[in-house]
This record gives sequence, structure tokens and C-alpha cells, in this order.
Amino acid sequence: MTSTFKLGWAGLAVAAMCLAGNASAQNAPIKVGFMLPYTGTYANLGNMIENGFKLYVAEQGGKLGGREIQYFKVDDESEPSKATDNINKLIKRDQVDVVVGTVHSGVALAMAKAAKDSNTLLVIPNAGADAITGPMCGKTIFRTSFSNSQPGVAMGKVAAEKGHKKAMTITWNYAAGTESVKGFTEGFEKGGGKVTQNLTLPFPNVEFQALLTEIAAQKPDAVYAFFAGGGAVKFVKDYVAAGLNKTIPLYGPGFLTDGTLEAQGDSAQGLLTTLHYADNLDIARDKQFRLAFAKAYKTNADVYAVQGYDSAQLLAAGLQAAGGDIKNRDKLIPAMEKATIDSPRGKFTLSAAHNPVQDFYLRQVNGKLNEYKGVAVKALADPGRGCKM
Repeated sequence: MTSTFKLGWAGLAVAAMCLAGNASAQNAPIKVGFMLPYTGTYANLGNMIENGFKLYVAEQGGKLGGREIQYFKVDDESEPSKATDNINKLIKRDQVDVVVGTVHSGVALAMAKAAKDSNTLLVIPNAGADAITGPMCGKTIFRTSFSNSQPGVAMGKVAAEKGHKKAMTITWNYAAGTESVKGFTEGFEKGGGKVTQNLTLPFPNVEFQALLTEIAAQKPDAVYAFFAGGGAVKFVKDYVAAGLNKTIPLYGPGFLTDGTLEAQGDSAQGLLTTLHYADNLDIARDKQFRLAFAKAYKTNADVYAVQGYDSAQLLAAGLQAAGGDIKNRDKLIPAMEKATIDSPRGKFTLSAAHNPVQDFYLRQVNGKLNEYKGVAVKALADPGRGCKM
């Protein structure tokens, strides 16, 4: 009896220790790892994403799903060759619960592979590489932005509706540019137009003069350009300096003018772009968000801030269903998949491949704003070609 009694107490002690350990884990902060560009061409974009994410957390009292948030940061330098090592700093060294990143599609492709291999939760707040919600899709990989082809498809439709018959495209020769141009071509040619030539240059090269000379010689009806950040600033300025804007309309996805208008100045005025966000949407949620963001960071919000904000919203939806237990994938993942995100861009849901199904807007630059002009495509979904979960 004595040994049985002792064994019973020992079992109770072990059980108590396990319960204490579980309680401690439940009370520990959730580790969020930001892998974003903090230097180089996309530095401002990375900061806006982080600030948007943190704004939503701050609005929830500094917690998601009742859990405090602890942040870790790695500068991805927009360098694909460093991506695997960089994400492993967060996964293996810092042992984060979720990674949020990034902007550059080439970097994100490597991140998605590492996340899939290690079963790490990854929320992508910008990079639109089609493969991430195509052949590389996974149960733990979510995107709160777009697929690269989506804004292009919308602008192709708009350009065709304006009666343009021949167009040229120009972009950096990397996944985001290639897929954006492909989307534009799909939308434009479906509307009866024809893309006659695709011009490219290596990322992040900004020596555009030879390609602008080629555009002037070919005389297309329109040009579609994909650039972002500092590259977008220089391209738009160079296009106007070459006088091409006087005879050949320039179109692009919203990244051409988002977060860049102050630097582009007069060169950007009147430009038409398509994106899932605009500066003067008549949406109460957006007005609240923009006011809060301006107060917190003393600058205007942009699409990158929105995508960061919505990344936090999506994570919160999963954590709420899981009672704050980020390890409970059986509850976390389905809740994220089924979530309706009340975004500043307008409410959106996720496709089966975890990509937003959302409206794409036609916008026009007026002063320092990308003003809403109408809906280019309603509830546009990425096809998720090749996705098998």
C-alpha cells in the first residue's frame, strides 16, 4: 500500500508539472518574426507593413487571442540567395510561432519552401509570386495581398476597354514583373488587344534609357509597366522626361504609384493604375484605419500598411478560434481559411489556395493621392493553378 500511495503522489506531481508547463506556454508571448526589407529599394515598404501589423495589435490592447506579442526582425535585403538562411534565423534561432514576410517575390518563394518544409506558419503581406498559391501552396501558408497576375489582369481589361489595340510592357526580369506582365497580357488580349513586345531589365537596375528609346521607336498605343519603390520613382520620372507620356499612355498596377507619389511629384499626375486599394474609398473601416495610422506614425497609410494590418487580422481570427493556442493547428488553420477579413480595402475572403478574393479598383493620381475611379474587376480570384493541399 505504501509503494502504491507513493506512486500515486508521484503521478499527481508529474501531472501537476505538465499542467503548469502547459499553462506557462499558454501565457507566454506569441513570437512573431518579421522578415521584411529594411534596407534598399523596398525599405519603406517593409516599414509600412510592420507598422500596419503593429497598429492592429495595438488596437487589440497589445494582444492577439488574449496573448501578448513578442517581435523578432530580420532584414531580408530583397536578396533571394540569402532568404533560406534569413528565415531559418527566425525559425531555428528565435523559434518564432509565425513568420510575416515579405515584399520581394523571389525571396518569398524561398521562404515558402522553408516554411512548408518545417511546417511553420507563414503569412505573406505582399509578395505576389503566383506559385505560392499555385504549386507551392500549403496548409500553413497564407497571403493577405494579391497574386502577381491579379492587378495586371484588371489593368489589361481597363486598357482594352479604352480602345487600345497594341501595347508594350516593361518590367524587371524577376517573378513579380514577369507574372504581372502575364496578367496584363491575359486581360488585354481577352479584350481584343495585342501585346507586341515585352521589355525587361535585371532587378534592381534602373537604367531605363535604352528601353525608353525602343518604346519611342515602336510607337505602341499604350505601355504597361511594373516597378515598385525607388525603381518606380525613377521610371515614371524618366518616362515623362523622355516625353513619351504626351503620346503613349502609361498604365501599371498600383505599385507603380503606391508609396512613391511624393518622390515622383508632377511626373505621376493623372496616371491610371489598378489595385485592391485606393486613397479615397468610401468605406468607414478605411476612414478609421487611415486616421489611426496617421496619428500613430505621422504619415499616410498605403496599400502596404493595409496588407500588414490585415495580416494581423487574419492571424487574430485563427487565434480567437484556437483560444490563443497558436500550436492548435486543428482550430487555427480552418478559422483562418474561413475568415472574412473586415479590411480597409473592403471585406475579403480567401480562396482554397489561401489567396484573397477581392475587388480591384481603377485609381488615378491626383496630387498625393491614388483616387478611386471605380471597380475594374469585382471579386477577382487567383486561379491557384497547380495547388494541391
